[in-house]
Amino acid sequence: MTVDRILPTDEAHDLLDLATELADRELAPKAADHEERAEFPREVLRTLGRSGLLGLPYAEEYGGAAQPYEVYLQVLEILASRWLAVAEAVSVHTLSCFPLAEYGTAQQRKLLPELIGGELLGAYCLSEPQGGSDAASLTTRAVLEDEEYVVSGTKAWITHAQVADFYNIFCRTGGAGASGISCLLADRNLPGIEPQLPERTMGLHASPVAQVVFDGTRVPAERLIGAEGEGFGIAMSALDSGRLGIAACAVGLAQAALDYAVGYARERRQFGRAIVDFQGLGFLLADAATQISAARALMLAAARLRDAGRPYSIEAAKAKLFATDVAMRVTTDAVQVLGGAGYVADHPVERYMREAKVLQIVEGTNQIQRLVISRALAKG
Repeated sequence: MTVDRILPTDEAHDLLDLATELADRELAPKAADHEERAEFPREVLRTLGRSGLLGLPYAEEYGGAAQPYEVYLQVLEILASRWLAVAEAVSVHTLSCFPLAEYGTAQQRKLLPELIGGELLGAYCLSEPQGGSDAASLTTRAVLEDEEYVVSGTKAWITHAQVADFYNIFCRTGGAGASGISCLLADRNLPGIEPQLPERTMGLHASPVAQVVFDGTRVPAERLIGAEGEGFGIAMSALDSGRLGIAACAVGLAQAALDYAVGYARERRQFGRAIVDFQGLGFLLADAATQISAARALMLAAARLRDAGRPYSIEAAKAKLFATDVAMRVTTDAVQVLGGAGYVADHPVERYMREAKVLQIVEGTNQIQRLVISRALAKG
């Protein structure tokens, strides 16, 4: 199904055309094979980077494209509709560049062109084995010694854990609570960074997720992003943007599932006619199409607030919550439309359903999104 989009500039139209061309040529033909073999598509990410699609929301002076977030998210949606693992990788990499881009010093930002160009891939190290949603209670500690922070602790559920070239490490440099957390930017080649074996995940097999152990890793003090104690605020600000990225991934995945289910329902015949003509199934598809359009609209409304410099945190939480719930519902219904065929790997909808589940968890579980929204309502 062709999505009718309203874009701010001709350049944005060209970018989406480029994204579609690359997604059709570089992503769609490779997705099933890489997912089956659990092979991370590093070269695909380099291709996207060299094409300018990994630095879309960042300033041109740092090698970015200075695009509005609403344009970046729609590029991400297109990528996700062909291969979610790649879109999620782009979203995580963009998130990993955020602390340096928004909070780094002028000297530190000289690193940005190399980071956002795609030759180097980022990882965002916030969650821990005992503290996913409760990020303010993280225990990874960094102690300043001779102009270096000595980092010790374990991070969990880290996308790109084994393939990243740089890590944003959120660690405790002070006392308990959010005010004791700081952010460090570490190169992969530092001694004491020990990615563990990849987790055996339900979906996104081509996306390596693992724990990362920091065993006395010495990070130069000049790689402190912001001031000591500002790390929690940096993390939460980054997650506001990251949640919109996950919403875009969810919309793209749901659109892919709907398109496949509609195509199948037009071809599959039962009782002498195409099954799409049966009202029960047609209404299910109509509901899915409506929910996807609503999720896309909610995502773009939040993005436009961000682009206008207005508060958007609550709208980002709503977009992430709604879009990922829609993706779970639509992918599940797509399997149902295909019936027995939907339950086998010959068709991609069973993979879409498995992949949709993680979107309700990453970048803050949907229960956390509801908590964020409800607290805002309570405050008035």
